[in-house]
Amino acid sequence: MNKKRISEEMEKILNKQVTNEAWNAEIYLAYGAWADDQGMTGLSNYLFRHSKEERDHMMKFMQHIMQRGGKVKIDQIPKPLENPKNLKECLENLFEAEVENSEAIYKIINLALEEKDWATWNFLQWFVKEQIEEENLVEELLDRYNLISGGGEINGSDLYQFDKDLSKEEDEADIARDSSIEKQ
Repeated sequence: MNKKRISEEMEKILNKQVTNEAWNAEIYLAYGAWADDQGMTGLSNYLFRHSKEERDHMMKFMQHIMQRGGKVKIDQIPKPLENPKNLKECLENLFEAEVENSEAIYKIINLALEEKDWATWNFLQWFVKEQIEEENLVEELLDRYNLISGGGEINGSDLYQFDKDLSKEEDEADIARDSSIEKQ
């Protein structure tokens, strides 16, 4: 009896996303080590926490593949991005990686719709919300950086405060669909 309930194409693209999530975890891990080397322990801790979150995402994809009767195929993880030149480049690269990850998830959703694979489509809805949050988190850091820097570099006490604030930064961001406007 065949228990597989996902197509070959779906299995392949989901396995590609397993590797993509692992790669994103490696980026956060590598950038966390870079930040620590630069003396930015708040940023380092923040990035290490997000590395674990990306690895958890990878595990969710693996579990879905297995629960639908597919086979997980672990591919080689590409080398993480090169160390950034500065904090701004670090944040910009993280934002780009999150946007690319969102686009990869949208491709899987499109395939799920095309195949009428409602179990996978439903599974992916959590990731849509999660990616909105992930993009917003990094975008908010970029906005804060740009506000403080005025178009230049952050250094001295501004860099110290930015890093210190990150040690207490929430790992979740508010997203519009979860917000309401209170009447006054």
